[in-house]
Amino acid sequence: MKKVGLFFGSFNPIHIGHLILANYILENSDMNEVWFVVSPQNPFKDKKTLLNDHNRLDMVELALKNYPNIKASNVEFSLPKPSYTIDTLVYLNEKYPQYSFSLIMGEDNLKSLHKWKNADYLIKNYHIIVYPRIPEDEAKVPEYQQHENISLIKAPIIELSATEIRNMIKENKNVRPMLPPEVFEYLDGSSFYK
Repeated sequence: MKKVGLFFGSFNPIHIGHLILANYILENSDMNEVWFVVSPQNPFKDKKTLLNDHNRLDMVELALKNYPNIKASNVEFSLPKPSYTIDTLVYLNEKYPQYSFSLIMGEDNLKSLHKWKNADYLIKNYHIIVYPRIPEDEAKVPEYQQHENISLIKAPIIELSATEIRNMIKENKNVRPMLPPEVFEYLDGSSFYK
């Protein structure tokens, strides 16, 4: 059975931190592939700061063209909005019964997982790979962090944020080192994020 890690996100824009994490997980787990699931609308995020779905998907595809085991997925484009992870997983399980899906998320998301739709079902039925983040607060660690389906990995801590990159683009600052070269070229000369 092919093991696929699902890395959900707005990827607004995709940056080198995303690639470093996906590659680390591929090289240090039993995952066969990692799929970047481009979310049209995260129920916890403000849609007005989002670039068009297809522009974000284009950037993800460009960024991944040299990574054969990391793929872009637009599966949520055809599902009801806003996108709920559990609904996407149910759809993917029906479409690919021969695959075993795991979730990839940051430690910050693990702390808010209890707010997600059907969180208990997610934790009981899916393997969740959690990469470290520098904590913004000393929030209580959730009890389910100890759950057998949750794996905390020692991936590099990448402190890059798409919000910061968008703000820098707006201020005409150089973001070239933070983006895959193809994504920088795609954005350079466009009016995106300005």
